[in-house]
Amino acid sequence: MNTKTTMTAARTRVGTRLTRLAAVGTAAAAGVLLLAGPASAHVSVQPGTAEKGGYSTIAIKVPNEKDNASTVKVELALDPKHPLVSVMPQAVPGWDVKVEKTKLDKPVQMHGKSIDEAVSKVVWTGGKIEPGNFQQFPLSVGKLPTDADELVFKALQTYSDDDVVRWIDPSKPGGEEPEHPAPVLKLVAKPAAGNPGQAADDKNGKDATAPAAASDDDGGSTDTTARVLGVVGIVVGVAGAAFGVFAGRRRTAA
Repeated sequence: MNTKTTMTAARTRVGTRLTRLAAVGTAAAAGVLLLAGPASAHVSVQPGTAEKGGYSTIAIKVPNEKDNASTVKVELALDPKHPLVSVMPQAVPGWDVKVEKTKLDKPVQMHGKSIDEAVSKVVWTGGKIEPGNFQQFPLSVGKLPTDADELVFKALQTYSDDDVVRWIDPSKPGGEEPEHPAPVLKLVAKPAAGNPGQAADDKNGKDATAPAAASDDDGGSTDTTARVLGVVGIVVGVAGAAFGVFAGRRRTAA
């Protein structure tokens, strides 16, 4: 076998390997993006945790899942097993908000007053969440229960094409995630050595956490990581494809 034939065979093997690498990279990128898409589309509570027995500022994060319709209404039903007597929405530009209350079976004492009703639902209307966007709806809530490890909300997302997505499916520990999981706020015990200033805020009925709009939960970090991996996979796939084409051309020329 002469030198020219040997070089041609070597180039052929290199081109085949690069073409296979391009295919693998492209497939990996597509897989990562498919996994990242659904994970970022859930209606969720942010931050995802709050201290038991205190007050907290949370936000309901609502992403728009559709490409041809806008979200025009969001309904949030609070956990009836653990009623909250204080739920104050923060104004969101372009949206109207309505707070609905229900009578309590047993009145509770709060700041020296007897309260016989609690918030059961919060409804936002009048605005739009366009395709490819999300909106956060901040709420100040309290006092959070001390006898529960989580608060489970139920959310209804209405689109401009009259489609209603019901985010109400319960999540089972260790089980497969449902298609439309209900938003959940995890409740954790207060640290043993607390901050005196924070304790005073709790006593006075003030928010003990930073505004939710300025923070995100672990789900945001997961979404970001998945998207970064997706971009890296795409770059690898494109680079591999370019090398494959380049090697093929050189092989044809040879």
